[in-house]
Amino acid sequence: MSQPTLTYPLGDYQPGRIGYGAMQLAGPGVFGPPADEARAIRVLRDAIDAGVRHIDTSDFYGPHITNQLIKKALYPYPDDLCIVTKIGARRDQQGSWLPASDAGDLTRAVEDNLRNLGLDTLAVVNLRSMLNTHQPAEGSLEAPLEALVQLQQRGLIRHIGLSNVTAKQITDAQKMTPVACVQNLYNLANRQDEALIDQLDAQGIAWVPFFPLGGFSPLQSAELSEVAQSLGATPMQVALAWLLQRAPNIMLIPGTSSPQHLQENLASAQLLLPAEALEKLNSIGQR
Repeated sequence: MSQPTLTYPLGDYQPGRIGYGAMQLAGPGVFGPPADEARAIRVLRDAIDAGVRHIDTSDFYGPHITNQLIKKALYPYPDDLCIVTKIGARRDQQGSWLPASDAGDLTRAVEDNLRNLGLDTLAVVNLRSMLNTHQPAEGSLEAPLEALVQLQQRGLIRHIGLSNVTAKQITDAQKMTPVACVQNLYNLANRQDEALIDQLDAQGIAWVPFFPLGGFSPLQSAELSEVAQSLGATPMQVALAWLLQRAPNIMLIPGTSSPQHLQENLASAQLLLPAEALEKLNSIGQR
């Protein structure tokens, strides 16, 4: 079995397939500042030094905190760095996640991202559907998407992506604008979008799973632990390697606030799962 290809197009960028998700740089509940700002900055700089060129963020992480940390750690940015952000939600003073998808909300969100990242143009902006929190729900995204297209025409956005969406919403969106990437919940144990991943790969569209390691409930299973032990790897490395071998358009954004875990995540790109391991792991999502 050959090693999976380690790059894939993301708009007109070509970053490695393992990027970095910045959500965990904020405080508990993705709210407020980190307990250790120096360590957060170190993780970001270590990622860039290791060759990461895809960072996933949002100005509603913190809010504002994560983007400000990215700017503090990395500005001026490498020319080939693709910073992907998402809009469509906001935080209240208690840290709750609230929908924010009218034209005014989206314009303010883009402007906030630009200001806090120190950019004139955002490389990729994902429209995050809040019709349901972590699972897609049918409903029209025409109005918020039209607002993003207008911001793109103003030169504030380079590429548009979608997050937490259905196949129909993607098809409808493509009638309005090219879609650079789709970001939905997907991991070894949550595989409801199997066919959609392959359909998007045929179109050259990146699939960026959020919660690739299970999110707030980390992946755990006897099969995963057994495979990891047999390969001398951690269960989380195996879960990431499985995603890389699942489809060539899957681009990973595992998040961490630990320099050690960052290096472990990046090492997953070198872990080749043999056929018998893949068979055992595939059974997890078929329960």
